[in-house]
Amino acid sequence: MPSDIPNPEELSKASHLGTGLIVRYHEIALKGGNRAMFEKRLDQNLQSALSSFSRVSVRRIRGRMLVQSDTPASRMASAAAKVFGVSSISAAVETEPDLDAIGESARAQVGKILERHYQGRDLVRFRVTSNRADKRFPLSSTEMNGQIGGRILPEFPCLKVSLNDPEVEVEVDLRPEGTWVFSERFRGPGGLPVSSTGRALSLLSGGIDSPVASWLSMKRGMRVDFVSFYSFPHVGPQTRDKIIRQVENLMKWQPRAMLHIVPFAPIQEAIRDFCPATYRTVLYRRAMQRIASKIAKRTKCKVLITGESVGQVASQTLNNLSVIEEASYVPVLRPLITFDKQETIDLAQKIGTFETSNLPAPDCCTVFQPEHPVIYGQIEEAHAAEGPLDLDSLCATAVRETERLHFPERS
Repeated sequence: MPSDIPNPEELSKASHLGTGLIVRYHEIALKGGNRAMFEKRLDQNLQSALSSFSRVSVRRIRGRMLVQSDTPASRMASAAAKVFGVSSISAAVETEPDLDAIGESARAQVGKILERHYQGRDLVRFRVTSNRADKRFPLSSTEMNGQIGGRILPEFPCLKVSLNDPEVEVEVDLRPEGTWVFSERFRGPGGLPVSSTGRALSLLSGGIDSPVASWLSMKRGMRVDFVSFYSFPHVGPQTRDKIIRQVENLMKWQPRAMLHIVPFAPIQEAIRDFCPATYRTVLYRRAMQRIASKIAKRTKCKVLITGESVGQVASQTLNNLSVIEEASYVPVLRPLITFDKQETIDLAQKIGTFETSNLPAPDCCTVFQPEHPVIYGQIEEAHAAEGPLDLDSLCATAVRETERLHFPERS
């Protein structure tokens, strides 16, 4: 179960602890010869995420990035922590590569942390950790730790050095590009930068699962567009509004996207009128795969994304999943295939999609639901069930009449 989700309440605490952000990444650093491409994409995505802030600059400094702006660190931290590829961030103060200047910055930060979190405590465990990447500096990292700690400890009698389990830790990053002091790290979402691994088209329903599957796909570096199937007048406009709202939630995690809203009622009516009732749900989903595949080809999306999980509902047995996917022209990815429902709910709550998923608006798969859907569908039987339909014409019309909504870069 993913645990590396930024906590907005924690991020808000960074407001007075720095004038800029140190942004770290982990998986990108393992990419060898392709590393520069991933770093460039992360740089671009950070610029996009922070574009509404004043005078933002992002520069790469040997395995991390430095973000500077006129904006308070807490506001930038909240935005940067939603950029995939970021493993952690710190609000940092840039200082001169001088022990007195470093010590003064560290002392000020420790004072603020103690005031905010540890008032009245007689003992607080403390450590200084230095990274002396600039070897021109005359002291070793260990010597720096002692010198800086020696400037802080006399000021705060409650502090006790604890190298193994500190409650308060001041870190010094001394590099040829500059010197930064910081005292807290906040988690980012990790993964790879959006758009670094290609484009995907997510079949987005009104439920809990497909938004989480979309989010997990973004985390693996995919630029995710969306397709949703709208069965008006069998479902009302609140269903369309819910889908748009869910895409807006997901747009907090990637710079831009397109939503394709497909008119699906004519296909469902044809399946209802001419096909076996037991196969309705499977045939609905096969038609969705055909239409989504056509849209994916037109928009250069390489894969389809679904929120399916083995055994969760009748249409998600291994037999039925195989029958449904057979209708697709492009590969189908299922990020939630082994999740149980509670795991999906927990992640939906963390990423901010759960509340919208719970809004009362039916999706298209509830229309004309059979009382006894097929559990172990067969491809030959599905082909026979579709025989009376002019699927090429029905799907071509649905694609032609699809509504397309563009979601711009974050503001």
